Amino acid sequence: MTALIDVDQLRTFIAIAESGSFTRAAEFVNKTQSAVSMQMKRLEERIGRPIFSRDGRASKLTEDGQRLLDYARRIVKLNMETIAAFSDTTLSGHVRLGVPDDYADRYLPEIMARFSRAYPGVELSVICEPSIDLIERTDSNELDLAIITNTGGSRAAETFRRERLLWVTSNRHPTHLETPLPLALGRANCAWRRTAIECLDKIRKPYRLLYSSSNAGAVAAAVLSGLAVSVLAESGLRPGMRVLSAADGFPELPPCHIGLVRNAHESSALADALAEHIISSLDNLTEAVQAAE
Repeated sequence: MTALIDVDQLRTFIAIAESGSFTRAAEFVNKTQSAVSMQMKRLEERIGRPIFSRDGRASKLTEDGQRLLDYARRIVKLNMETIAAFSDTTLSGHVRLGVPDDYADRYLPEIMARFSRAYPGVELSVICEPSIDLIERTDSNELDLAIITNTGGSRAAETFRRERLLWVTSNRHPTHLETPLPLALGRANCAWRRTAIECLDKIRKPYRLLYSSSNAGAVAAAVLSGLAVSVLAESGLRPGMRVLSAADGFPELPPCHIGLVRNAHESSALADALAEHIISSLDNLTEAVQAAE
């Protein structure tokens, strides 16, 4: 009989993939580093292929490791769902969610409404901060789950949504015609800011950074008042904004990938339930946008 894969090994494997380190994963799953290494050795023996490669001190997934990660997440999730289905205990307690404020206005109402209806006994705390800060909070066990802009950094994220990243200006002011171009962008570590500046540098378009803020409302106010041009994901467009295209002299931007980052310190049925509602809710938003077009 073919031996089955150990779910606990898969849980440890996910922790390593998400933290990038055997040492940090050992802390997350409450095991010694030697126990974690032994689990991964046995998992590789069971799979029959190497799943990790060394990159300095970091542990990177091989191509087969990347394939296994998708299966591992689904198996662990299904295992937890099975246990929950035969449990007489209704989910209750406290779950902590992080979300950038440029997504909060668009996403949170539907997410919170559906989750509250499904789990009235659960207290949901929400923190709005830039993606890079939310990743740090999740890694330090201050958040259970975070919605982030997935820039393909060292922290693995589950991408579940793809949107266009757009140049925007006021539809009442010719701000985009000014030279140098006035910009309202995020902080220096903002991925969208780096993307916008790289694109402008590439076409040698003069610009000046007029406003810099991690608050989406402040950036939107600068755009709507005709003071500056900015970049936003398509779900962040507001009435009074105009999208700039190649016809206006603005190059197409790479798409924005939105993902989930989970707390790898411990498994949480509440966090898994919230993650399912987030993905389901945003799928509904996608359908609503398509229906309105």
